[in-house]
Amino acid sequence: MLNINSFKKMKQNRDKIVMITAYDYPSGHLVERSNTDIILVGDSLGMVVLGYKNTLEVTLNDIIHHTKAVRRGALDTFIVADMPFMSYHLNLNDTKLNASKLITEAKANAVKLEGGSDSRIEAIKAIVDCEIPVVAHLGLTPQSINKFGGYKVQGKTQEKYNEILAEAIKVQQAGAFMLVLEGIPEALAKEISETLKIPTIGIGAGRYTDGQVLVYHDILGNSDYLAKFVKTYADLDKEIPQALTEFAKEVREGLFPQAEHTYFPIEEI
Repeated sequence: MLNINSFKKMKQNRDKIVMITAYDYPSGHLVERSNTDIILVGDSLGMVVLGYKNTLEVTLNDIIHHTKAVRRGALDTFIVADMPFMSYHLNLNDTKLNASKLITEAKANAVKLEGGSDSRIEAIKAIVDCEIPVVAHLGLTPQSINKFGGYKVQGKTQEKYNEILAEAIKVQQAGAFMLVLEGIPEALAKEISETLKIPTIGIGAGRYTDGQVLVYHDILGNSDYLAKFVKTYADLDKEIPQALTEFAKEVREGLFPQAEHTYFPIEEI
């Protein structure tokens, strides 16, 4: 299994890091077979597999439950678990306890949290002080959609550009070993990636980050909404309904099951 030192070396060697967001046993198992470097169990599970409108309803228990399932499918892959909304916002004791549960109960290797404000910097420091690796997340942070007024690209003005760049430096100083950059201009992601010693992972952040992450379902075309930055590599939204419709048709026409799908007494075999 790769570790935080592996990712530092990959950045130094300019080897791109591959991260895929997955949420259950079968997706974790298939991602591990794909030779992916990191699995992220993101709070996006709320929207992708639980049907919520955003990530804000996701609980710590949801993340623990899904991370356990992914771990059972991906025994040898480095797993990062998201810290959901309000699991690191109230006080540092709760923050450390919640982070520890994702390591001890869910069997993640690291946790991820969003934002670069002063309170987020203190949260990163507190978690790292517990010997837990932390991935930071800047730019379009989905837990801040009410503050942003929706899912909007961040860092487009010079003021916001400078703010995100400064926050990136701060999260590195706080001890984060990796940084996810989401929904920001390519030029900003490039400058951050060239400035920091820790690796950056882009999602809607252009071509110059140290790695890329996409959601399992988005990659496979099995998603209700695909953002501009998503490239699909399959069309399961088409193929799955076709397969299910064919099954229903064969049942109704008496074509399934056939003899090869049926058990018989020993003397008839």
